[in-house]
Amino acid sequence: MRFALASIFALGFGLAHAASVPAPAYDPPVAAPSETATLSGGCFWGVQGVYEHVKGVEHVYAGYTGGAAATAQYEIVSTGSTGHAESVQITFNPKIISYGKILQIYFAVAVDPTELNYQGPDSGTQYRSEIWVDSPEQRQIATAYIAQLTQAKTFPAPIVVRVDPAMPFYKAEDYHQDFLVQHPDYPYIAINDVPKVENLAQEFPKFYQNTPVTVFPQS
Repeated sequence: MRFALASIFALGFGLAHAASVPAPAYDPPVAAPSETATLSGGCFWGVQGVYEHVKGVEHVYAGYTGGAAATAQYEIVSTGSTGHAESVQITFNPKIISYGKILQIYFAVAVDPTELNYQGPDSGTQYRSEIWVDSPEQRQIATAYIAQLTQAKTFPAPIVVRVDPAMPFYKAEDYHQDFLVQHPDYPYIAINDVPKVENLAQEFPKFYQNTPVTVFPQS
Protein backbone atom coordinates (compact mmCIF):
# COMPACT_ATOMS: atom_id res chain seq x y z
CA MET A 1 0.00 0.00 0.00
CA ARG A 2 3.05 2.26 0.16
CA PHE A 3 3.91 2.21 -3.55
CA ALA A 4 3.73 5.52 -5.35
CA LEU A 5 0.81 5.63 -7.75
CA ALA A 6 3.18 6.13 -10.66
CA SER A 7 4.92 2.89 -9.75
CA ILE A 8 1.64 1.01 -9.59
CA PHE A 9 0.66 2.15 -13.07
CA ALA A 10 4.13 1.56 -14.48
CA LEU A 11 4.32 -1.99 -13.17
CA GLY A 12 0.90 -2.82 -14.57
CA PHE A 13 -0.58 -4.33 -11.43
CA GLY A 14 -4.28 -4.76 -10.95
CA LEU A 15 -4.88 -7.03 -13.92
CA ALA A 16 -6.46 -9.52 -11.56
CA HIS A 17 -7.95 -12.64 -13.04
CA ALA A 18 -9.85 -15.32 -11.16
CA ALA A 19 -8.21 -18.70 -11.20
CA SER A 20 -10.25 -21.77 -12.03
CA VAL A 21 -10.08 -23.40 -8.62
CA PRO A 22 -12.02 -26.57 -7.77
CA ALA A 23 -14.00 -26.82 -4.56
CA PRO A 24 -12.32 -28.66 -1.71
CA ALA A 25 -12.96 -32.39 -1.78
CA TYR A 26 -12.86 -32.50 2.02
CA ASP A 27 -15.27 -29.97 3.55
CA PRO A 28 -17.39 -31.57 6.28
CA PRO A 29 -20.44 -29.70 7.63
CA VAL A 30 -20.25 -27.83 10.92
CA ALA A 31 -23.11 -27.77 13.41
CA ALA A 32 -22.07 -24.54 15.15
CA PRO A 33 -24.18 -21.42 14.51
CA SER A 34 -21.09 -19.42 13.53
CA GLU A 35 -17.45 -19.96 12.70
CA THR A 36 -14.40 -17.75 12.35
CA ALA A 37 -11.72 -17.78 9.66
CA THR A 38 -8.55 -15.68 9.86
CA LEU A 39 -6.68 -15.17 6.61
CA SER A 40 -3.67 -13.16 5.45
CA GLY A 41 -3.03 -12.34 1.82
CA GLY A 42 -1.46 -9.05 0.91
CA CYS A 43 -3.10 -5.73 1.64
CA PHE A 44 -6.10 -6.26 3.89
CA TRP A 45 -8.15 -3.67 2.01
CA GLY A 46 -8.79 -6.02 -0.88
CA VAL A 47 -9.26 -9.21 1.11
CA GLN A 48 -11.77 -7.51 3.42
CA GLY A 49 -13.54 -6.03 0.41
CA VAL A 50 -13.96 -9.45 -1.18
CA TYR A 51 -15.43 -11.13 1.88
CA GLU A 52 -17.75 -8.22 2.66
CA HIS A 53 -19.53 -9.25 -0.55
CA VAL A 54 -19.84 -12.95 0.35
CA LYS A 55 -23.21 -14.36 1.41
CA GLY A 56 -23.20 -15.95 4.83
CA VAL A 57 -20.47 -13.64 6.11
CA GLU A 58 -21.58 -11.77 9.20
CA HIS A 59 -18.52 -9.62 9.97
CA VAL A 60 -15.12 -8.99 8.41
CA TYR A 61 -12.46 -7.00 10.21
CA ALA A 62 -9.14 -5.85 8.82
CA GLY A 63 -6.30 -6.26 11.28
CA TYR A 64 -3.01 -7.78 12.25
CA THR A 65 -1.98 -11.20 13.51
CA GLY A 66 1.27 -13.06 14.07
CA GLY A 67 2.95 -10.60 16.41
CA ALA A 68 2.59 -8.88 19.76
CA ALA A 69 -0.18 -6.53 20.88
CA ALA A 70 2.31 -3.69 21.38
CA THR A 71 3.29 -3.71 17.70
CA ALA A 72 -0.19 -4.12 16.19
CA GLN A 73 -0.15 -0.64 14.70
CA TYR A 74 -0.07 0.13 10.99
CA GLU A 75 3.08 2.24 10.95
CA ILE A 76 5.00 -0.38 12.94
CA VAL A 77 3.62 -3.40 11.06
CA SER A 78 4.61 -1.68 7.81
CA THR A 79 8.28 -1.98 8.75
CA GLY A 80 8.00 -5.74 8.24
CA SER A 81 9.81 -6.43 11.52
CA THR A 82 6.93 -7.29 13.86
CA GLY A 83 5.93 -10.79 12.79
CA HIS A 84 2.46 -9.49 12.04
CA ALA A 85 0.72 -10.03 8.73
CA GLU A 86 -2.04 -7.81 7.44
CA SER A 87 -5.06 -10.06 7.91
CA VAL A 88 -8.81 -10.30 8.00
CA GLN A 89 -10.98 -12.07 10.53
CA ILE A 90 -14.21 -13.39 9.07
CA THR A 91 -17.22 -14.51 11.09
CA PHE A 92 -19.62 -16.53 8.96
CA ASN A 93 -22.66 -18.79 9.16
CA PRO A 94 -21.56 -22.34 8.25
CA LYS A 95 -25.15 -23.23 7.33
CA ILE A 96 -24.88 -20.75 4.44
CA ILE A 97 -21.21 -20.99 3.49
CA SER A 98 -18.67 -23.57 4.56
CA TYR A 99 -15.11 -23.06 5.71
CA GLY A 100 -13.96 -24.87 2.59
CA LYS A 101 -15.89 -22.44 0.38
CA ILE A 102 -14.30 -19.54 2.27
CA LEU A 103 -10.92 -21.03 1.33
CA GLN A 104 -11.95 -21.66 -2.27
CA ILE A 105 -12.78 -17.96 -2.63
CA TYR A 106 -9.47 -17.10 -0.99
CA PHE A 107 -7.47 -19.14 -3.52
CA ALA A 108 -9.61 -18.22 -6.52
CA VAL A 109 -10.01 -14.46 -6.21
CA ALA A 110 -8.54 -13.00 -3.00
CA VAL A 111 -4.85 -13.89 -3.41
CA ASP A 112 -2.24 -15.27 -5.76
CA PRO A 113 -1.09 -18.24 -3.64
CA THR A 114 2.20 -18.57 -5.54
CA GLU A 115 3.61 -15.19 -4.44
CA LEU A 116 5.95 -15.50 -1.45
CA ASN A 117 5.91 -12.56 0.97
CA TYR A 118 4.24 -10.23 -1.49
CA GLN A 119 0.97 -9.64 -3.32
CA GLY A 120 0.90 -7.48 -6.42
CA PRO A 121 2.70 -4.20 -5.68
CA ASP A 122 3.13 -4.87 -1.95
CA SER A 123 6.16 -6.73 -0.65
CA GLY A 124 7.38 -7.79 2.78
CA THR A 125 6.53 -10.46 5.31
CA GLN A 126 3.59 -8.37 6.48
CA TYR A 127 1.97 -9.18 3.10
CA ARG A 128 2.50 -12.94 3.27
CA SER A 129 -0.30 -15.37 2.53
CA GLU A 130 -1.28 -17.42 5.56
CA ILE A 131 -4.26 -19.40 6.83
CA TRP A 132 -4.58 -19.18 10.61
CA VAL A 133 -6.49 -22.22 11.88
CA ASP A 134 -8.22 -22.31 15.24
CA SER A 135 -9.23 -25.99 15.32
CA PRO A 136 -7.94 -29.37 14.18
CA GLU A 137 -10.84 -29.50 11.72
CA GLN A 138 -9.84 -26.21 10.09
CA ARG A 139 -6.23 -27.40 9.85
CA GLN A 140 -7.32 -30.65 8.21
CA ILE A 141 -9.52 -28.86 5.68
CA ALA A 142 -6.84 -26.31 4.82
CA THR A 143 -3.95 -28.73 4.50
CA ALA A 144 -6.01 -31.26 2.52
CA TYR A 145 -7.15 -28.49 0.19
CA ILE A 146 -3.63 -27.24 -0.48
CA ALA A 147 -2.56 -30.84 -1.18
CA GLN A 148 -5.53 -31.24 -3.54
CA LEU A 149 -4.70 -28.06 -5.46
CA THR A 150 -1.03 -29.00 -5.59
CA GLN A 151 -1.74 -32.47 -6.93
CA ALA A 152 -4.12 -31.05 -9.53
CA LYS A 153 -1.48 -28.48 -10.59
CA THR A 154 -4.13 -25.79 -10.34
CA PHE A 155 -1.50 -23.05 -10.34
CA PRO A 156 1.56 -22.69 -12.59
CA ALA A 157 3.92 -22.41 -9.62
CA PRO A 158 4.07 -23.97 -6.13
CA ILE A 159 1.56 -22.81 -3.53
CA VAL A 160 3.42 -20.92 -0.80
CA VAL A 161 0.47 -20.25 1.53
CA ARG A 162 1.32 -21.13 5.12
CA VAL A 163 -1.05 -22.89 7.52
CA ASP A 164 -0.39 -22.05 11.17
CA PRO A 165 -2.23 -22.06 14.50
CA ALA A 166 -4.30 -18.97 15.09
CA MET A 167 -2.71 -16.20 17.11
CA PRO A 168 -4.39 -13.17 18.69
CA PHE A 169 -6.03 -10.94 16.10
CA TYR A 170 -5.87 -7.18 16.54
CA LYS A 171 -8.29 -4.95 14.66
CA ALA A 172 -6.69 -2.35 12.44
CA GLU A 173 -7.27 1.35 12.79
CA ASP A 174 -10.76 2.58 11.91
CA TYR A 175 -9.61 4.33 8.74
CA HIS A 176 -8.58 0.96 7.28
CA GLN A 177 -11.98 -0.68 7.84
CA ASP A 178 -14.33 -0.87 4.82
CA PHE A 179 -11.68 0.89 2.74
CA LEU A 180 -12.70 -0.70 -0.56
CA VAL A 181 -16.37 0.05 0.01
CA GLN A 182 -15.70 3.65 1.02
CA HIS A 183 -13.06 4.40 -1.62
CA PRO A 184 -13.78 2.32 -4.76
CA ASP A 185 -12.24 5.00 -6.99
CA TYR A 186 -9.00 5.31 -5.03
CA PRO A 187 -6.36 4.36 -7.63
CA TYR A 188 -4.80 1.52 -5.63
CA ILE A 189 -8.24 0.03 -4.96
CA ALA A 190 -9.53 0.51 -8.51
CA ILE A 191 -6.44 -1.15 -9.99
CA ASN A 192 -5.76 -3.95 -7.53
CA ASP A 193 -8.91 -4.77 -5.59
CA VAL A 194 -12.11 -3.87 -7.42
CA PRO A 195 -11.27 -6.55 -10.05
CA LYS A 196 -11.23 -9.13 -7.23
CA VAL A 197 -14.80 -8.26 -6.26
CA GLU A 198 -15.82 -8.39 -9.91
CA ASN A 199 -14.22 -11.83 -10.20
CA LEU A 200 -16.08 -12.95 -7.08
CA ALA A 201 -19.38 -12.00 -8.70
CA GLN A 202 -18.47 -13.81 -11.90
CA GLU A 203 -16.95 -16.98 -10.44
CA PHE A 204 -19.19 -17.40 -7.38
CA PRO A 205 -22.58 -15.90 -8.31
CA LYS A 206 -24.44 -18.02 -5.74
CA PHE A 207 -22.28 -16.60 -2.97
CA TYR A 208 -22.03 -13.00 -4.16
CA GLN A 209 -24.07 -10.25 -2.52
CA ASN A 210 -24.11 -6.80 -4.05
CA THR A 211 -24.73 -5.01 -0.75
CA PRO A 212 -21.64 -5.48 1.42
CA VAL A 213 -21.59 -6.36 5.09
CA THR A 214 -19.51 -3.54 6.53
CA VAL A 215 -17.88 -2.75 9.85
CA PHE A 216 -19.42 0.69 9.97
CA PRO A 217 -22.89 1.71 8.72
CA GLN A 218 -22.80 3.12 5.21
CA SER A 219 -24.55 6.40 4.48
